Amino acid sequence: MAVVTLRKDHPPGGVPVFAADDERQRERIALLLAKILQGVVHDLENGDFIIVRH
Repeated sequence: MAVVTLRKDHPPGGVPVFAADDERQRERIALLLAKILQGVVHDLENGDFIIVRH
């Protein structure tokens, strides 16, 4: 449903990409998006969080 990343050069894809300035902001954006979209946050451990709906 969405990607939240620390990387400003994240390549475009088929979902919206949100760039955060630091880890705290990345976590906050991911949690807020998950609530809004009724999804679940998964940490890819590469600087990206993805929000999906199961």
